[in-house]
Amino acid sequence: MTIAPERHTVLPPDGEESAVVKALKDLLAASDAPPRLIGPDGTEITVPPAVHHVLVDVVNLLDRGLAVTVDSHNTLLTTQEAADILNVSRPTLVRLLTEDEIPHEYRGKHRRVLLADVLAYKERARVRRRKVLDEMLREAHESGDLDRTDVFIRTR
Repeated sequence: MTIAPERHTVLPPDGEESAVVKALKDLLAASDAPPRLIGPDGTEITVPPAVHHVLVDVVNLLDRGLAVTVDSHNTLLTTQEAADILNVSRPTLVRLLTEDEIPHEYRGKHRRVLLADVLAYKERARVRRRKVLDEMLREAHESGDLDRTDVFIRTR
């Protein structure tokens, strides 16, 4: 068994492979039943739901002509790794940890954060931002400010 690289990018296929990706996309979308893989020796296994979702995402992206990068992560992260995933500075992440926005634990003198907790926080923040933007849009629409947004405002 070979060990996969930590980061691997796949370019969208062209020609005959593109038709195979399209057929695979249609096949995955056609059924709610979990797909099964058949090995060279005839061994058959059911694809776990998490792997199925990743496969569907990858195939859809490749079908749209986009490249896909597979990247590995530890499930227990340093504060810098967690900050990189959230695209914030390490001091900002530490503030989120001390404010109990993201659970963490100490390993010796160092904080460690579970990847699942970082991803959960990222999703909560996305939902919060979406709510605020929707509310701002609603208020702008009600006050009529939306009609004035296409006017260029000279600041200098």
